[in-house]
Amino acid sequence: MLAQSLEHCLELLGEHGEDARLLAGGQSLMPSLALRLSAPALLIDINRVQEISEPPQSTTDVVRLSALTRHADLITSPLVKASLPLLHRAAPWIAHPGIRNRGTIGGSLALGDPASELPACAVAADATFILQSKSRGSRRVPARTFYQGMFRNACAADEMIVAVEFARMDALQTGFKEVARRKGDYAMVGLAGQAKRSGQRLTNVGLSFFAVGDYPVLAEPICQAIEAADSASQAIAMALDVYERDMQASADLWCSSQAKKYIGRSVLEDVIHDLYQ
Repeated sequence: MLAQSLEHCLELLGEHGEDARLLAGGQSLMPSLALRLSAPALLIDINRVQEISEPPQSTTDVVRLSALTRHADLITSPLVKASLPLLHRAAPWIAHPGIRNRGTIGGSLALGDPASELPACAVAADATFILQSKSRGSRRVPARTFYQGMFRNACAADEMIVAVEFARMDALQTGFKEVARRKGDYAMVGLAGQAKRSGQRLTNVGLSFFAVGDYPVLAEPICQAIEAADSASQAIAMALDVYERDMQASADLWCSSQAKKYIGRSVLEDVIHDLYQ
């Protein structure tokens, strides 16, 4: 069914709940339908919902991205490039051009694929998801509490993500690294990070690994180790020490847990180097 407006879409979700699925880019939904992994009673096409199709908007402190922002827009938008450099760096790693042209940021964040780039960026940057339903209205959920397990999140059956807000990153250092067998393949290990640099010290460090667990992994102990360091070399040494002690990685079809742990070490070192650039 084609949703004519946001209100219409929320009415349909309220009526059908878990029996309904939203169709935007469809880059994950369509394969799951083809493989019979999901069989919703109702598909709600939201591509013509104007309220969630607005271009990126900014205030003094925040950049707001509507749910139907396409992945490709994160590459081409001057505002995203200037104010959200982490997303601008991560977007070219999302699959292939055809998928980036159709896939939406709202769909990617809602699905929360463990190997997906954008959920990890949202967690690293401590973004805020704007959820809306007909019964409860609008509510704000931090990205760091949104993901609850493999493809499980805080979004109720009658809710949808209508936008996501990121604090502006103009004055921050960002780092992004992904290792895959081929460009566009699922990530074997990836890491998104940002920090504020003051001389040889980093503060407000946010690091989120992806493709190592059931959902984006906020590496808080590693962030704390980096913030305690007085130089780049010390930050790397201290971060790697915590990583070796605390980091666990889950195996998948493409990579063993031991291989992921090994790859993650070099990924972490590269991202810390980026944060000190």
